Amino acid sequence: MKLHVKKGDKVKVLTGKDKGKIGTIVRALPKEHKVVIEGVNVAKRHLKKRGNQSGRIVERPMPIHVSNVAKVEK
Repeated sequence: MKLHVKKGDKVKVLTGKDKGKIGTIVRALPKEHKVVIEGVNVAKRHLKKRGNQSGRIVERPMPIHVSNVAKVEK
């Protein structure tokens, strides 16, 4: 199945906690029918200390289902 959006498209989130936010698609996952949008659906990941690096918390965008986004004209 083909997605109605692709990498680099500007989209608006239609549902969920980030409803109304507009962002650019960073990554498309067509087999899972999901997309990753810059600055939307951000999760915090705790990383353990490794060698000389200290432990830290990293924020990274998580995938959102393609049916919950709409393409926005540029």
